[in-house]
Amino acid sequence: MCGIFGYLNYLVKRDRRFIADILINGLHRLEYRGYDSSGIAFDGDEYLGQSDDPSSKAKRACIVVRQKGKVEELEHATKSLENINWDAEFTVHVGIAHTRWATHGEPSAVNSHPQRSDEQNQFVCVHNGIITNYKDIKQYLTNKGYQFESETDTEVVVKLVKYLYDKHKNEKITFQKLIEMACSQLEGAFALLFKSTHFPGELCATRRGSPMVIGVKCADQLAANHIPVMFSKDLFNHQNTKDSRNDVHLSETTSSNLRGVFSPPLMITDQNTSELSVTGNDRSIEYYFASDASAIIEHTNQVIFMEDDDLAVVSNGALTIHRTQHGEVSGQSAIREIHELKIELQQIMKGNYKYFMQKEIYEQPESVVNTMRGRVNFNTRKVVLGGIKDYISEIRRCRRLILIACGTSYHSAVATRQLLEELSELPVMVELASDFLDRNTPVFRDDVCIFISQSGETADTILALRYCKQRGALIVGFTNTVGSSISRESHCGVHINAGPEIGVASTKAYTSQFLALVLFGLVLSEDSISKEPRRRAIIDGLQQLPDLIKKVLQCDKKIREYAEALYKESSLLVMGRGFNFATCLEGALKVKELTYMHSEGILAGELKHGPLAMVDDNMPIVMIIMDDPVKTKCMNAYSQVQARGGQPVLICNDDDEELIKLANRNITVPRTVDCLQGILCVVPMQLLSFHIAVLRGYDVDCPRNLAKSVTVA
Repeated sequence: MCGIFGYLNYLVKRDRRFIADILINGLHRLEYRGYDSSGIAFDGDEYLGQSDDPSSKAKRACIVVRQKGKVEELEHATKSLENINWDAEFTVHVGIAHTRWATHGEPSAVNSHPQRSDEQNQFVCVHNGIITNYKDIKQYLTNKGYQFESETDTEVVVKLVKYLYDKHKNEKITFQKLIEMACSQLEGAFALLFKSTHFPGELCATRRGSPMVIGVKCADQLAANHIPVMFSKDLFNHQNTKDSRNDVHLSETTSSNLRGVFSPPLMITDQNTSELSVTGNDRSIEYYFASDASAIIEHTNQVIFMEDDDLAVVSNGALTIHRTQHGEVSGQSAIREIHELKIELQQIMKGNYKYFMQKEIYEQPESVVNTMRGRVNFNTRKVVLGGIKDYISEIRRCRRLILIACGTSYHSAVATRQLLEELSELPVMVELASDFLDRNTPVFRDDVCIFISQSGETADTILALRYCKQRGALIVGFTNTVGSSISRESHCGVHINAGPEIGVASTKAYTSQFLALVLFGLVLSEDSISKEPRRRAIIDGLQQLPDLIKKVLQCDKKIREYAEALYKESSLLVMGRGFNFATCLEGALKVKELTYMHSEGILAGELKHGPLAMVDDNMPIVMIIMDDPVKTKCMNAYSQVQARGGQPVLICNDDDEELIKLANRNITVPRTVDCLQGILCVVPMQLLSFHIAVLRGYDVDCPRNLAKSVTVA
């Protein structure tokens, strides 16, 4: 949810038009996350004060532009600004931008970010997440005479910063200390980016529970592949001041417990002299801050993933990472590595497709290959998952496997539960993360808890992970995002390698999660001689899978015809059982997400326990019946539906002549091993929901009210 983008150039000459274009384009890259309004902040021409020292930083006015609706509307509003010199050049400049998904306050310009401290825009910030104690802080600041113009929790943050600045400005407080003081008072999940007219050329970023990544672009070579983080003692001690003693709502003092960090700035090496130089003296560099690496990759592939409670500060062109000392106690790493992103820009572009989701559906033959690449040897029929190989023995000896996830990731766990039970002979629980936490579910040291998330930043899933970790369970992460919170906080894990997924409704990530869990089951059973024939059959099925998905995609035209018959309906039932019950759940979810049509995934075995009451000759129904051990039971359900006038669209095997003759309307898929059939069967449901949404005229890539990465609980 929400998208954050920031750009800072140091000793790199850029004109204002170039800077605005970078900010706007960064927001375009983040549109897929879901949003209803947007805004940017950048320097104006007006000087707020001129120093006698020509080397000092000039304080320029800050221009804030906010707009409800699409980024295109923000772009038009920005270009329509009057009395702006777009050709003005800056060697040092900070700009921040944001796409907002409304949580506090309806979508409007005044509720959009950046939020500001006052009418002069002395401090502005953009925010992803929710501040849970904002009402208490707002009441405190209101009592101090501050007036609020928006309904957002974010405005409380930036006004708190202004309050602390006014209180401590005579002490020549630094931007870093100021933001550190403010963030110590915040509760909830957030990623924040700050800009100020009082600290020109400086930028502060922090995160807690919401993602933030920093891109570094430099003509010279970086001297190290990491930035060290050091933990210091108290930086401030204002306990004895009269004002601080009165600040009871903001802890006894606003800063007594704050601890800062001074880490060496990001260093670069002059390729001509090989001498080490501190960035900020005479070396040019550019920084990109974003809530997702997809907004950065077109500029640089050198990135740093911030961790919870990190405070990143750029001052005089030098990047430093700061932490409070309590992070060291909790085992936080003392360095932040500079990673090299492997994704290419063309991977996050639409190419010849009109929609990202359409592109990602058609990428599934390649994405499943990428999930298996380097892990499955089809000649020897061996499977190796390098990320968990050191923990396999411990996993096999566990009491039970607990699969925990949300939404589509939860469905991938349901889809593979039966196979994991069969291959591991362990009890397998599948839990929705939010419900798992609500119940305070008992977890033991000999449990293995598996957390599945495309983004690796899903709030409920991360909270469940920490809950289980505190209780001593082994934590295994399955994510699609390197450097994400789940991948960092897990003891071990599997990267699903689906590639960037831009469409909010997950498609290829689902099939890759499904496949990765199948591989996990194969690894667990490799020491069982009795299961060797089953393993061989599954691995042979994996080898054929990419070609079989391509065959399913050839049904696109036929599926569109069914969509044309369904898109004016108001409801759709999807029925199946066995390995394909999860396909029904996932297919119904796709219909709900994209078409806003009521849809329900129904276990065919439960049909007579209530759902049959909805069946008549007007109810659209899709039934999934494969030639597997539960086919006879599914046929009983099909007969029940027909007896009530239902005429379902049937998804069946392409060689099942009996069913093809029985149903006039059918979508056929190739036959494969039963536990993999769900990967093939879900593709028609993805295409069906896609076509219905297009026919209804909806935004396929950004469904209303939804976000790609659900970073608040």
